[in-house]
Amino acid sequence: MSDVLRLTGIAKAYNLGKPNEVRVLTGVDLAVEAGEVCALVAPSGAGKSTLLHIAGLLDTPDAGSVAILGDDLTGKGDRARTRARRQKIGFVYQFHHLLPEFTAAENIVLPQLANGVDRAAAETRAKDLLGRVGLEHRVSHRPAEMSGGEQQRAAFCRALANGPALLLADEPTGNLDPGTAETVFEALMALVRETGMGALIATHNLELAGQMDRTLRLEGGHLV
Repeated sequence: MSDVLRLTGIAKAYNLGKPNEVRVLTGVDLAVEAGEVCALVAPSGAGKSTLLHIAGLLDTPDAGSVAILGDDLTGKGDRARTRARRQKIGFVYQFHHLLPEFTAAENIVLPQLANGVDRAAAETRAKDLLGRVGLEHRVSHRPAEMSGGEQQRAAFCRALANGPALLLADEPTGNLDPGTAETVFEALMALVRETGMGALIATHNLELAGQMDRTLRLEGGHLV
């Protein structure tokens, strides 16, 4: 297997150089391989969202490097980082963040159009992805017409719209009741396994973490 994500010596602090400086990450090393699903477990405020934002090229570290599919993007410009996010990385958050004025299918079509995909092909892929997670009956429904679990499954499909090599998820079931969370998690795992992508999933749910390939714990700015 090859690394889809490699973080080396990642450090991040806020209010740099000031008396109230907060060191969030201190020398984090992490690799996620293709086909591997890793759980990231940490207490609230330990920096797991910061780590995910750095891994997803949404934030820059104070030190260290971020490589996606072997390409070190740490010092690259905004255009290269945006292209990598669009083509290589999928994001899922605790709240679905679907665009309310668009249907489930349209929410999945839009990122493909931004990536230069033909509309007909984008619509076909959107319907296929929704069908894989049992939402073929919600293709033309807007988010407000869907349950919380359905909205989150649609968000997973949107994250996979452009066929990313890496999926980053921040508490993707944290806003759901236990039964719905299990159903949504199973859908997520099925999609990840089918595509062979690598995934880093932050969660407080130790039961779900135990179903992943590996569990990483962030404590005191380090992975342990």
